[in-house]
Amino acid sequence: MSRKYKIRDQRKLYFVSFSVVYWIDVFGREEYRQVLLDSLNYCTRQKGLEVYAYCIMTNHVHLIVGSQQEPLQNILRDFKSYTSTQLRKAIQDNPQESRKDWMLWLMQRAGKKNGNNNDYQFWQQHNHPIELNTNFLLQQKLDYIHQNPVKAGFVSLPEAYTYSSATAYAGEPSLLDIMLIV
Repeated sequence: MSRKYKIRDQRKLYFVSFSVVYWIDVFGREEYRQVLLDSLNYCTRQKGLEVYAYCIMTNHVHLIVGSQQEPLQNILRDFKSYTSTQLRKAIQDNPQESRKDWMLWLMQRAGKKNGNNNDYQFWQQHNHPIELNTNFLLQQKLDYIHQNPVKAGFVSLPEAYTYSSATAYAGEPSLLDIMLIV
């Protein structure tokens, strides 16, 4: 892995993105988004994850995060491992999921291609953490996260997208406990 995409300073904030293998649109369904939200809330309360911004899109997630307790890369590793297991199980156990066989086939295909996995792979391997070491970079990534659903055509205003911290930055309740950047 390139040094460019490593978490070097645990005390800094990082922009990270997690994408589903083959860009499968998993998070179009509420029950799968809820798995992510529950896990992120657990990580903030139990592992010391500090979430400053987030956006859950249909096939990927953007975060601005930090940690003053556990090493950030460990929290992110555990988060991805846990959510991949829980999301695969949620898909398998969902009798309403019309795309179940197709999604599981793609995840199994990705898992077989990757020597780090035993069977299935939910998330793409990389997080591409970018250290947010300047105010300009921090604001740029915050804007990028909040504009993502607008650019995708889901909403016309960032704060109208329920699965984003843009609601909190607009003074509205958020689905996830976050720390505001002021």
